[in-house]
Amino acid sequence: MLLQKVYTVKTTVRKSDDMENHPHLKDLQALGPLEVFRADLEDEGSFDEAVAGCDYAFLVAAPMNLHAENPEKEVIELAVSGTLNAMRSCVRAGTVKRVILTSSVAAVAGRPLPLGDSHVLDEESWSDVEYLRVTKAGGWAYNVSKVLMEKAARTFAQDSGISLVTVCPAFTVGEAPATIVHTSVPVILSLLTGDDEKIRSLELVDRASGSIPMVHVHDLCRAKIFLAEEEAASGRYICSSLDTTLAELATFLAAKYPQYNVNTDRFGGRPEKLRVCISSAKLIGEGFEFRYKALDEIYDDVVNYGRSLGILPY
Repeated sequence: MLLQKVYTVKTTVRKSDDMENHPHLKDLQALGPLEVFRADLEDEGSFDEAVAGCDYAFLVAAPMNLHAENPEKEVIELAVSGTLNAMRSCVRAGTVKRVILTSSVAAVAGRPLPLGDSHVLDEESWSDVEYLRVTKAGGWAYNVSKVLMEKAARTFAQDSGISLVTVCPAFTVGEAPATIVHTSVPVILSLLTGDDEKIRSLELVDRASGSIPMVHVHDLCRAKIFLAEEEAASGRYICSSLDTTLAELATFLAAKYPQYNVNTDRFGGRPEKLRVCISSAKLIGEGFEFRYKALDEIYDDVVNYGRSLGILPY
């Protein structure tokens, strides 16, 4: 999208041979000036060359090891130190007008659910770090890492005088140029593939958060560019275009894709009514409009993507 908007773009890979593993980056070079550099969150200063001369820095990289042996070190500490490493490169560059940091609704909704239904969580909501560390519910370290990363980045930006906007995306799905995908796309397709481990991940999100919020990757990318260019933008922004429940999702998919024999009985005892809404009112109020607002629109795209990647057999 940046190349289509006639930006010159620099991006990073962790290893020099990652270009061979990610041929879509070569394909994207046909759209405009795209340079690829090697950088790693663990290597201090490794982002200097990539950031040099840039107007905007979109920080997307983050540790995603949900089965780490030492989650405090491998996920939480690395998320904080790696983000600050990249932000120090932005300060040294001297040209960066704004840093757009990618967080997650995991930094918003990881907390004890209040009683009753129809609770709205917005940018003022933070996941409860102590609660997560005590309960150690699945994926807890990722939630904690996002909270602590955000707060460390905010403090650093204030101290260094750099403009920072943080985006908290929901489950990010839809078709993208990448030919290798992890986490969100296989998980969101799990009711169709029957992958029990990934279905349990959906169940965990539904139970812990009171909803399954989603956003299409195209809308997320548009939102990040919008917030980079919108001079008045500041603070956190939730980016979620719809909320659903696991029961509602299973019923929808069983009707729309009967060939996959979705097991709706498995979720018969789960609530169909939303307990929590993850609100993007701040983002919308500042002039952004989502293009993918319904399950139909999101799933048409991600099912085709899943088929092209071989996640779905037909």
